[in-house]
Amino acid sequence: MLARRPKGGKSMKKYELMYIVKDGLDEETRKAEIEKLHGILTSNGAKLGEVKEWGLRAFAYPINKQVKGYYVVLKLTANDAALNEFSRLAKINPNVVRHLFTVDQD
Repeated sequence: MLARRPKGGKSMKKYELMYIVKDGLDEETRKAEIEKLHGILTSNGAKLGEVKEWGLRAFAYPINKQVKGYYVVLKLTANDAALNEFSRLAKINPNVVRHLFTVDQD
């Protein structure tokens, strides 16, 4: 039996996203940046699950002349369009140091 895609032909998969925000942001600006990043996903049809803020951590090596960053990990269900749009905007956002999507095995 073949698996059926949801209406519209867009497949939603479970993912885990980790991203790192610059450490030099004050708390209010950081929270606004995190909400903006989550808004990118939800406006493109993603459903956010558990969000864990790991907080400020030191890097193993300097990234873009920075040695610390604020880590955020979240679980989500999304289609390719939401992931691609998040990646596109995160790459040009100066407050996002790195991001990584992985397929959620849970």
